Amino acid sequence: MLEARDISFGYEKPILDNVSLFGKGGDIISIMGVSGSGKSTLLHILSSFLKPTLGTIKLFNKDIYSLSQSEILNIRRKDLGIIFQSHYLFLGFSAYENLQIAEILSNEKIDSNLLELFGIQNIINHNVSTLSGGQQQRLSIARILTKKPKIIFADEPTGNLDREMAFNVMEILFSYAKANSSLLIFVTHDPLLAKRADMAYELRDSKLHTLSI
Repeated sequence: MLEARDISFGYEKPILDNVSLFGKGGDIISIMGVSGSGKSTLLHILSSFLKPTLGTIKLFNKDIYSLSQSEILNIRRKDLGIIFQSHYLFLGFSAYENLQIAEILSNEKIDSNLLELFGIQNIINHNVSTLSGGQQQRLSIARILTKKPKIIFADEPTGNLDREMAFNVMEILFSYAKANSSLLIFVTHDPLLAKRADMAYELRDSKLHTLSI
């Protein structure tokens, strides 16, 4: 489902140097590293937003950076779920209207069970601007899962949540990946969360190292 081979990126000093990563449906992969180690850069490269200096990225057996922009946009819309540190919600809309956007783009129905799992069923008609940061984050993740993505890229997806809620939300993501044979790749600073993954890595000195579990 994902093949990243010999990825390098950087200018005068390499941020990534000869990094390779592979994942199939149902895999859960974590990436740790100190701030500035290149974790977000790697995630942007894997998720089609940043072309590497060297190396190839294949998603669904397609060399992603050899595709046209319209082909890449189609894959992002239909097959990828991307959870960044910012919510990217439409603040003038209600929580439900934000979910409807994902529903329209993907032709998938809003899953009421998902709303219950994330604890946002009672605020679904509230304007997004009235929600707490934690509620907005849970809504943004629910919106991504509404698309039923085949690959989920998550950059510190629970950074705005307390630890208990963070673990609850990650459990939902883990369960989703396994139940739907989706690939989940997430960046975290929490070693306990990282070690819940099937494959755990640390990005250090521009290289990807297997994290001892």
